[in-house]
Amino acid sequence: MTSAFLNGKPATADDLRALALANYGHFTSMQVRDGAVQGRALHRQRLEEATQALFGTRLDGDDALKQAAHALHEAGLGDASVRITVFSTRFDYRDPARDVQPDVLVTLSPPASRDKPALRVKSYPFVRPLPHYKHVGTFPLFHYRRQALADGFDDALFVDPAGQVVEGSIWNLGLWDGESIVWPEGPALRGTAERLLQQALGRAGIPQRHVPVMRGELDRYRAGFACNASGVQPVVAVDAVAWGADTALMATLADALASVPWEPLA
Repeated sequence: MTSAFLNGKPATADDLRALALANYGHFTSMQVRDGAVQGRALHRQRLEEATQALFGTRLDGDDALKQAAHALHEAGLGDASVRITVFSTRFDYRDPARDVQPDVLVTLSPPASRDKPALRVKSYPFVRPLPHYKHVGTFPLFHYRRQALADGFDDALFVDPAGQVVEGSIWNLGLWDGESIVWPEGPALRGTAERLLQQALGRAGIPQRHVPVMRGELDRYRAGFACNASGVQPVVAVDAVAWGADTALMATLADALASVPWEPLA
């Protein structure tokens, strides 16, 4: 069951009216285990930078994370999927430039399963607006994901107008060429899991490359994987290109993520 707290107090339906009507804001998502999170500094940085960009004001990211810890304590939870959304109950879409104080909404839901199935994904031409911010404009993400399911696939992969692979619906794509991990460049949200994996793989001495990847070149690669706050899972096909699951690669990625320290939220 999902629990919601606004500015440290249980949220009411009326509290969420502005978010439902205007849908303007941003968020970060994380897995919390025993009150701790991986990449705490990345989540804090994301919250602070996006608040400055979307609202023109400062947010104390540490305080937002402490509110998440408080919500977990109030709910009696140690493990959970946690989303911190920054919006404003005073935001008026008719006067969007007016200065408003941001509000912090913390929502709690059951923790993600560690057992993740392989994904067969279908590509669609789409680039999110302001893709470098994790904003609440998620309609097209879920629309294309729904369309992929209707077309017999598991999820959607987005491709820019030039045919360059950019990102999945709610995940980043990584590829394996037999010698190194390849991270597609392009207009995409650089996820916390992606960044933590890159850091951990670097510490382990595993080669990585950041290059443009064209959809028509995917058959050059040997394997793929998706990563987001809930973990990593194999991508075994994109459109008609099929790879199969690379168990050695997935074990390497799992070991890399396991090496990232867990830090208390507060």
